[in-house]
Amino acid sequence: MLRKIAAMLLAATMAFGLAIAQEKAAEQKAEKKMEARNPIVEVQTNYGNFYLEVFEKEAPIHSGNFLAKVDSGKYDSLTFHRIIPGFVIQGGDPTGTGTGSMGPDRLADETTKCPPQVRATVAMARSSAGASNCQFYINLGNNTRLDQQKFTSFAKVVKGMDVVDKISGVKTGPGDKPLEPVVMQKLRRVDKIPAAEQAKQVKDTPSQK
Repeated sequence: MLRKIAAMLLAATMAFGLAIAQEKAAEQKAEKKMEARNPIVEVQTNYGNFYLEVFEKEAPIHSGNFLAKVDSGKYDSLTFHRIIPGFVIQGGDPTGTGTGSMGPDRLADETTKCPPQVRATVAMARSSAGASNCQFYINLGNNTRLDQQKFTSFAKVVKGMDVVDKISGVKTGPGDKPLEPVVMQKLRRVDKIPAAEQAKQVKDTPSQK
């Protein structure tokens, strides 16, 4: 009887190990496919690094605007000036106030085939005048109601969502502004996610807002 139980436990352990290995292999395969298809941007912050897949083909206006600013260093040393736990973290304002811009023009609205506004997706902030040309936010939860308000998801955090969650937990004051600056030290394109960062991957469970 004991031998039978031991054999069953061994089989269950082996099956679990196989499932984990298959899941990891599927993730690695998806990463290679993603890296070959779309640009990847590394966001270096004083809380750690995270990585964005930018939907260049699916959202050419918004992604093109974002990548041009990344390439020219316009986001380097700016901050995440608005943090609302469970909702979004927002940054990219050169004034750090939420009212700044990088020029007079607003981005045109575009219909995309990008994912809906769910956890880890990235979109440009907007007002009644249209989409901002510099301020962007990262969804901390599933905010699909924003899809009905012309927000365009042009990117997604594919590694380092644990860093984004850490940022979302900082203490804030009036206007949801962090009491201590959360700095985007540098944004840059990378060919692939470094292996050291891949090892830090955590499996996120989307939270419903």
